[in-house]
Amino acid sequence: MEQMFNVGKVVNTHGLMGEIRVISQTDFADERFVPGNELFLFAKGSKKPEKLIIKTHRKHKNFDLLTFEGIIGINNVERMRDGILKVPESQLGDLEENEYYFHEIIGCEVYTEEGDLLGTISEILTPGANDVWVVQMKGQKDKLIPYIADVVQSVNIKDQKITISVMEGLFD
Repeated sequence: MEQMFNVGKVVNTHGLMGEIRVISQTDFADERFVPGNELFLFAKGSKKPEKLIIKTHRKHKNFDLLTFEGIIGINNVERMRDGILKVPESQLGDLEENEYYFHEIIGCEVYTEEGDLLGTISEILTPGANDVWVVQMKGQKDKLIPYIADVVQSVNIKDQKITISVMEGLFD
C-alpha cells in the first residue's frame, strides 16, 4: 500500500444527519474536501482503513463538516469519532515553486543565516494571509515564523533544512 498522509482528525459528530466535525490537518482543505474526493478513515481500534467518498463539505467555526456518500444519520458516524482521515501519496499532486506540503516542512531544522540552529518545525498554523511555522526551540518557548520571503531565505526539503533571516522584532 502506498504511503498515506493525514488530512484531518474526526473530533465529533455534528447534528443528526450524519455530519462529522473535522479539525483539518491539510495544506489545502478547500481542495482536499471537495465533494466526490476519496478519503480513507483510519478509525480507532480498526485494523483496516475505510474508503469514503465526500458527499458534502462546509466550514463551521474552526471545523470542516463532512458527510459521505451512503452514510446517513448520527448512529452511522459515531464510530468515526477520534479517527484520522488520510489520502494516498498519489492524490497529493504537484505544487508550484516555493510551495510545500505540511509533511515536507514539519520536522525540518531551522537555522539563522549565520548558521545557528534555532530549533525544529513542529506545526504549521494557517491563520490567514500566510502560513506560520511553529519552531520548537531547545529550552525555550516555541517561536512563530511567518512563511514570507523577507523571513524564509531557503528551504531544502532533501536535507530537512530551512534558513531564515532573523528580522528585528521577530522573536520578541
